[in-house]
Amino acid sequence: MLQSFTVSIAAVFIKFWGKMARSRSSISKWRFLNPAYYLKRPKRLASLLILFVCATLVVWDRQTLVHEHEEEVSKLNNEVTRLHNMLEELKTGHSGVGTENVIEQSNEKMKVDVSEDPIDIERRGKVKDAMIHAWSSYEKYAWGHDELQPQTKNGVDSFGGLGATLVDALDTLYIMGLDEQFQKAREWVAESLDFNKNYEASVFETTIRVVGGLLSAYDLSGDKLFLEKAKDIADRLLPAWDTPSGIPFNIINLANGNPHNPGWTGGDSILADSGTEQLEFIALSQRTGDPKYQQKVENVITELNKTFPDDGLLPIYINPHKGSRSYSTITFGAMGDSFYEYLLKVWIQGNKTSPVKHYREMWETSMIGLESLVRKTTPSSFTYLCEKIGTSLIDKMDELACFAPGMIALGSSGYAPDEAKKFLSLAEELAWTCYNFYQSTPTKLAGENYFFNSGQDMSVGTSWNILRPETVESLFYLWRLTGNKTYQEWGWNIFQAFEKNSRTDSGYVGLKDVNTGVKDNMMQSFFLAETLKYLYLLFSPSSVISLDEWVFNTEAHPIRIVTRHDHTEGKLGVSNGDHLETRSRARREGRFHGN
Repeated sequence: MLQSFTVSIAAVFIKFWGKMARSRSSISKWRFLNPAYYLKRPKRLASLLILFVCATLVVWDRQTLVHEHEEEVSKLNNEVTRLHNMLEELKTGHSGVGTENVIEQSNEKMKVDVSEDPIDIERRGKVKDAMIHAWSSYEKYAWGHDELQPQTKNGVDSFGGLGATLVDALDTLYIMGLDEQFQKAREWVAESLDFNKNYEASVFETTIRVVGGLLSAYDLSGDKLFLEKAKDIADRLLPAWDTPSGIPFNIINLANGNPHNPGWTGGDSILADSGTEQLEFIALSQRTGDPKYQQKVENVITELNKTFPDDGLLPIYINPHKGSRSYSTITFGAMGDSFYEYLLKVWIQGNKTSPVKHYREMWETSMIGLESLVRKTTPSSFTYLCEKIGTSLIDKMDELACFAPGMIALGSSGYAPDEAKKFLSLAEELAWTCYNFYQSTPTKLAGENYFFNSGQDMSVGTSWNILRPETVESLFYLWRLTGNKTYQEWGWNIFQAFEKNSRTDSGYVGLKDVNTGVKDNMMQSFFLAETLKYLYLLFSPSSVISLDEWVFNTEAHPIRIVTRHDHTEGKLGVSNGDHLETRSRARREGRFHGN
């Protein structure tokens, strides 16, 4: 049928041109439409063909653009529909995610930083892959337990069965965009996280990991489930502060609320354990409008400030009955470290306003004391921080004290220019020493502590490595604050050492000995909460968890900065009606006992 139709059209065409040929005027008028005209003139035929091809290409290109435009419009319509449905779910109470956070999250996902270094993108991806491996291993072998033992492929409840790794990792999952894993973890928190346990919990560890992890998940996602859970566990911890001095006991039974101190401290409270709850409990008061949490933890600072020494250095043991200092070690390492960290960070958390000015003043006093502990090795002039007992100095530095370079760098901007430059320089020198804690061992992983002897630079003391984050934490701060990519290179080298020595088929493990590389059997929860998070952020744009908007607790949980407007200057507390004004624009047991 098609052939017959074609023949008929051809016959009509020939008949038409036959008639045209019989008319001289018609030939003159229609000759350009006669194929025979072009067959006798090849150049004109070629020109006509070229013109035809060009016109075809133009039409085809236009059609393609129209098609692509229609596809883009369709995608945008789908996205609008998805967001509309999510907002409708919010209105009907079926979603736990706040409207502002949903919109902010969607906006962030659509942002593309075309100026990003391809190397940063690649390295960030490698760190994310490590997190996926660590999380998947935990999910497969230890789901709901506190920590994973990768070698034996089982879970253990190091913290009373509070799902420590899961809660500790919530914000890391969120920041890395691991949405499916985050939602599954949220379901476990909603359905299975139960704090009513007959367990003697560390107030410090439970605060920084569980309260901090839940508050951070709330601040990032807007999901009130996390805030409610944070309030539940904080209420169970509060009786620890019911002492004559307000200095808390460090252990409490989560079921009956009976507090006490560990026997090995002689009844004393530990400095870091007593002075590292301020960020979390202040944030909880701000978000719930209940002042009791803030009042408890700020009373501790008030008590310590009454007799704060001229050098700002406190021993690691404090009497909870009298509030007095006991004769013991002064250190920026185990059991002292995060007390000094929180003096600075509460000032930042309150947006550096007058109600938190005394925190900054206490911190600056402590930096005078820190400078008195600074020494240099021979022959390589590595800068390190001594420990002190009475008037005697001990040439020893914990890897835990490697948080100090980041802290000093973070606080340097609050000084006058000359002082700021001096402290930033000190931070960089200390970071170089901490990096060499890693580089000086056969595995390129740091030991737990180091000793310094004349003419010998540094030697590893306790030789295990349990996946600690402090050095990469400081590298993160120094990179953010200076823009010096050297700190990224150092961090990448440390990450590669973890990959080489600590990665197994079923997670990540520490080393029993950094000299031999013999593996242990524990994936610490802070490896997911801190080490991998800081490494990921080290290769992320500065806008991801901006230091202008967030402050990290000592377990690397970002808490939103909220401007403090306490009604009475210097009064410690929060009013139920206080408006929360956020900045405009998104350590650890084993320190001494196991982290």
